[in-house]
Amino acid sequence: MITSPDTYPAVAQESVNHSGVSWGAIFAGAAGAAALSLILVLLGFGFGFSAVSPWADSGVSAKTLGISTIVWLAFTQIVSSGLGGYLAGRLRVKWANLHGDEVYFRDTAHGFLAWAVSTLIAAALIVGSVSSVIGGGVQAGASAASGAASAVTQVAGSAASNSNGQDYGYFIDSLFRDDRPAAVSDDAAKGVVFRIFAKSLNNDGKLSAEDRTYLAQLIAQRTNLSQADAERRVDQVYGQTAKAVEDAKTAAKNAADTAAKAAAWTSLWTFISLLIGAFVASFAAIYGGRRRDADIYLEARPYTTTTTAR
Repeated sequence: MITSPDTYPAVAQESVNHSGVSWGAIFAGAAGAAALSLILVLLGFGFGFSAVSPWADSGVSAKTLGISTIVWLAFTQIVSSGLGGYLAGRLRVKWANLHGDEVYFRDTAHGFLAWAVSTLIAAALIVGSVSSVIGGGVQAGASAASGAASAVTQVAGSAASNSNGQDYGYFIDSLFRDDRPAAVSDDAAKGVVFRIFAKSLNNDGKLSAEDRTYLAQLIAQRTNLSQADAERRVDQVYGQTAKAVEDAKTAAKNAADTAAKAAAWTSLWTFISLLIGAFVASFAAIYGGRRRDADIYLEARPYTTTTTAR
């Protein structure tokens, strides 16, 4: 005979009509986990900044700092996720007349959901408050590295730049080249030399014979060197400049490669830490749920007065 839902026991009927998710407990656990995670992350940043020194041979090394960051991130996930999962399991409603496996699954789900919500909340809080600091530092480092590579190749003056930002100073200077002594100031002569160097370094890195001869002429006019000695000085200084540019470019590439590897390792260990946090939160919710079900409710008994017969 098919039974009607009206014949279900009251407890079973309530179990069917109500959701198995205690969102209040989940959000309570998530709030606690997110707050503790934020506190621990900020504490970790404080330890990290206090251990780093801008002076050479001072403070911890980059490798030690990276390992410490990974360990602290894992510790933060374990502690905060454990707290959130335990609160989600301990604060949930008590499910009556349910199989033990179902209770086990629901507690696991509550811990996982608390971890998921807390991770989203913590990510919004931490990224919003810390990304500007880290992003500014990374951008400053990248700008310094790239600036070192391109500083030598920048044109000293911008007066000869057109509206599109293309510099024609080198070509304009070539219009006024003369074998006679140039009656220009030293700053103007240095500007011409700078533009010739920049043009050569930006192209193939080789100084043309015409530019070499002209630079030697400018140097000979302002020094006691002969034309041959001036040409040797041009070769020497230009070689040093080209080497400095190549060294700066190599340093910039090495810095970019190191930053890319560090970002990859950070992402990998962050992923592992989050997985650990999800597992710890689920396990802590099971423990908290069992503690919740083990509670014994005390029934309030009415207060009665007794009289003794005399």
